[in-house]
Amino acid sequence: MIQANNISLAFGGRTLYRDVNLKFTKGNCYGIIGANGAGKSTFLKILTGEIEPNTGDVFISPGERMSVLQQNQNAYDEETVLDTVLLGHKRLMEIQKEKDALYMKEDFSEEDGLRAGELETLFAELGGWEAESEAKTLLQNLGIGEEFLYTLMRDLDPKLKVKVLLAQSLFGNPDILVLDEPTNNLDFKTTRWLEEFLLNFENIVIIVSHNRHFLNKVCTHICDVDFGQINMYLGNYDFWYETSQLLARQAKEQNKKAEQRAKELKDFIARFAANASKSKQATSRKKELEKLTIEDLKPSSRKYPYIDFRFEQEIGKEILKVENLTKKGMFKNLSFNVEKGQKIVFFAKNSAILTTLFNILTGKEEADSGSFTFGKTISVSYLPQNNHEFFDNCTLSIVDWLAQFSKDQNATYLRSWLGRMLFTGEENLKPVNVLSGGEKVRCMLAKMMLEGSNFLILDEPINHLDLESITAINKGMINFKGPMLFATHDQEIIETVANRIIDIVDENTIIDKPCSYEEYMQYLESKK
Repeated sequence: MIQANNISLAFGGRTLYRDVNLKFTKGNCYGIIGANGAGKSTFLKILTGEIEPNTGDVFISPGERMSVLQQNQNAYDEETVLDTVLLGHKRLMEIQKEKDALYMKEDFSEEDGLRAGELETLFAELGGWEAESEAKTLLQNLGIGEEFLYTLMRDLDPKLKVKVLLAQSLFGNPDILVLDEPTNNLDFKTTRWLEEFLLNFENIVIIVSHNRHFLNKVCTHICDVDFGQINMYLGNYDFWYETSQLLARQAKEQNKKAEQRAKELKDFIARFAANASKSKQATSRKKELEKLTIEDLKPSSRKYPYIDFRFEQEIGKEILKVENLTKKGMFKNLSFNVEKGQKIVFFAKNSAILTTLFNILTGKEEADSGSFTFGKTISVSYLPQNNHEFFDNCTLSIVDWLAQFSKDQNATYLRSWLGRMLFTGEENLKPVNVLSGGEKVRCMLAKMMLEGSNFLILDEPINHLDLESITAINKGMINFKGPMLFATHDQEIIETVANRIIDIVDENTIIDKPCSYEEYMQYLESKK
């Protein structure tokens, strides 16, 4: 067990949280969510002892070991990959080191023999004899082969370093596992493996993540950082989100009778309780959900952008025809037609391949050979992964920046579009070159909505966005009535939006299937 008692923390006059009391127990997985800057990662650092709170303390049951996903990729540069994983269990490695030192002594005494016996017992109890085998298996499951086991971490590709550090945190069956953004830079296969690992993990897991699918899959509880508090709710992210939205709607409809609002909430809770079947704790969670009362739930203060891509120009029969498009080292003779209602997600091992393809289709780059033709009725809006050209060296205010892309130059009209993207009041006067990555993406989304195009291309649209904006853009993509090409690492968006998949496996191999993501995964499994 790990318990936060009366935790308070303030930075520079700003209070992150006051009198937080939370208890994390064995067999559960806790997702920490909150707006950007709310203090999610900071709270993890308090739990792990990296930061001291202003008031309160953290209690961990005696003898329990905590393992933390390290964020510093260079911390183990002088260690081999295998040793880095083994160092995840510091006590085991200390015993191994002391044991080895004793056996190396030339004047090995009777006292040394007794101590060695004690160490051998401890070593065995902590799984020392199986340690290397377990570490190798973890690395293999995360896609790191035997050829890397004795490579120094400093010589490893950064994407592989992330996986090694993840293996380190999972190693040795820790009692408390703390993970900050564990799915960053993981491919879909590895993320799925991690999901299954955590579903079968019997101890405590505490996670900060922007990956909604991941939170939905593994979490038994959600801890929401809001109102200067951290409130714990039973259920996964979707349950928390839908509940908070329902409560927010009800708060606006004061004329409704309390009994009617109560019935709607009770029905909602009962429906989620019936669907609480994603983990081994499902039965107890279902019972807890059934016991929930309205008083246990609070509306969230967080605001969600309003993203709604609408168009007026009707879409004709011809939309997009791509013929034998080739770019050396990326794809060869790529051909496909886009039809009405198709929302196509593109996969590739290297995201630069998809960026290049989208840049070619939007006229930013040229192909080596081949051609593409858009229909006469088609207008295209593009959300590039790299938007620097729109903002670098631009000192225009946000409202003046948006005016460049609008037929209507009325400031009130432009501010209404920016308001949808949560830019209000004096914020609209900020120069765009000082905006954060997430703010720039929200500006680009406002631009796209203003353009009213009937064909969208989106390259990693959720980069730099918080969970609220990711949820909003997901809804906008689902509701869009026109054709769409997109690339993303967000599995929830892929599962809820895509109805066709084009996978650029390598330069000469392209798989094109009209199916859902789940169906495509089943197809790949059948080919093994």
